Amino acid sequence: MPGLDGMRALAVVAVMVYHADVNWLHGGFLGVEVFFVISGYLITLLLLGERERTGRIDLRQFWIRRFRRLLPALLVMMGLLAVYLTAFYPKARGRTRGDFIAGFPFYSSNWYQIWVGQGYGATEDFAPLRHLWSLAVEEQFYLLWPLVMLVLLRRRRQSDQPRLFLWFGGLSLAITLAIGVLYASGDVSAACSADQMNGYWKLFGRCISINDFLYLSSISRAGGILLGAALAMVWRPVAIMRGPLASKARPLDLLAVAGLAVMALLMWTLHMQTSGHKMGFRFDPWLFRGGFLWTGLATVAVIMAVTHQGTITSRALGTPVLNWIGTRSYGLYLYHWPIYQIIRKQAGVLLTPAQFVIAMIATVALTEASYRYIETPIRKGRLMGWVRSVRGDQRVVWGGLAIGALFVVAAVSMALAPNRCVGDIECSLEVANALDDTTTTASAPSTVPVSQPSGGDTTSSVGSTTTVTTAPPEPKPYAVIGESVMAGAVAPLASGGGVVDAHENRGPQGTLDAIKAHLASGEIGPSTAVAIQVGTNMEVSADQLDGFIAQLPTQPVTFLTVYAPGKSWIAGNNERIHALPGKFPNVKVLDWAAQAANVKLCPDKIHISCSPESPRAYANLIFEALGRPDLVKT
Repeated sequence: MPGLDGMRALAVVAVMVYHADVNWLHGGFLGVEVFFVISGYLITLLLLGERERTGRIDLRQFWIRRFRRLLPALLVMMGLLAVYLTAFYPKARGRTRGDFIAGFPFYSSNWYQIWVGQGYGATEDFAPLRHLWSLAVEEQFYLLWPLVMLVLLRRRRQSDQPRLFLWFGGLSLAITLAIGVLYASGDVSAACSADQMNGYWKLFGRCISINDFLYLSSISRAGGILLGAALAMVWRPVAIMRGPLASKARPLDLLAVAGLAVMALLMWTLHMQTSGHKMGFRFDPWLFRGGFLWTGLATVAVIMAVTHQGTITSRALGTPVLNWIGTRSYGLYLYHWPIYQIIRKQAGVLLTPAQFVIAMIATVALTEASYRYIETPIRKGRLMGWVRSVRGDQRVVWGGLAIGALFVVAAVSMALAPNRCVGDIECSLEVANALDDTTTTASAPSTVPVSQPSGGDTTSSVGSTTTVTTAPPEPKPYAVIGESVMAGAVAPLASGGGVVDAHENRGPQGTLDAIKAHLASGEIGPSTAVAIQVGTNMEVSADQLDGFIAQLPTQPVTFLTVYAPGKSWIAGNNERIHALPGKFPNVKVLDWAAQAANVKLCPDKIHISCSPESPRAYANLIFEALGRPDLVKT
């Protein structure tokens, strides 16, 4: 059935285009749903055929066939990636170790990503194995589905199959309804906090993104697999060509055209997530409230046509080019995403057309080598014969030993590597958090036991130990409080001895809490110059801005405007910030939105930590605004 390979080809191309640049094909990720439906159909069809031919389902042989088909290429890809990381990107070894373990041997990448908060659309991460979530869903299906079919087919009556068709279809519909009910609508913050819980569940003290769970979990994504399984119960290609449907090629072609049109429409119009209206981002409600189901139904329509030998659709999708892509779709999917990540170093960065071409050349070359020399020989049982034929060739033996040793060294290196931050943004946030923890610890009034001095007054004495209460710190000359943008400049901002308090995903409430904390500790005194940047992550109301000033009535306060292309709340926030000096004489504005064009930003066009000169330039703007030109450095 080469038409099915043509469907695989369309699906994998859609996914690769989407992963390169979401703007090229907003819903290209739906190609994965097409794969799920095809897998559900084919695997169920194979199990039904084996049951009818032999009267049993040989679970051991089924799993061996699946493992031989999937594992060799997966292990080679992961081995090559481990070698690359060890040789060229060693700081990422520790941070990606969990992805390797979840990908193999546990086949649980999707559950791992849900647990650690590695959402499918998350940016700023170096995540070369994120795409394994969908393979984990399929591998779990391959492990469990034969057991389910063994129970359901134990009576061997073909009359049971229409009933199972209804059951599987009904379960798929029930999953769709459950997804629609559980879907978290509205704006969702990039990370949960006490005042930002929309879109999150709390489980064992950990925030779990609801919509990421619905997208990644094997339970919620079983709908497409069940649709394919339902079709297999009533649409058997050999039987179809023996019955009255053999002459219905033209209606099936029309059905396929409709199915392809629906798939194209959904892939062009649906999004995974878009910018929120007031904060963070929001997931597409049409995707979670019917989008997966309609994609599955459209896929079913096309499968019905391509598995009928008389249709034009089966010939059109069975052309040599599509057949070549389809038979190698597994390898193309395996290799393209790590190559994309190696080129751009973090998710969310869009590939240029030239980079996409380079990535495709590398992907196709690796895929073809894997298909010819790894996947096909192992799948067809030729590997041991080849090994015996070259056993006496010393060049092959030593070459194999060298490659094996390389993989072992890389594996050991990955296992022992420290878990370090990866990426300028993440590392700058770690520096900011560490500095903030140090400042908080050092500045908080405390009571500590010290050894009895030789002289001087003490408050109390027990034995040879005296308890002394340390005084609150002296007010700092300046304080800067902000979000992840400011966190990228922690080091230069702290160089003058002031307070630096910058945290990722901070909103208005977090900013107000920070101001109150530093006032309570004494670090912000009546004359401390204060710089505040808030509003990059979400909307800030005029009342909230006024609330900040109410806490700082005597201090000279500088508000920075915010800059984040594509965020709908930015313009309104900046308008309200620019209005502050007209209401409060102690406030002035530093227009970061205007200055950002003069600073080299990260690929996300928001953060400043991806080049060595940008943090210093940002800090210098703040020092100038605070009236501290003595702290400005080149």
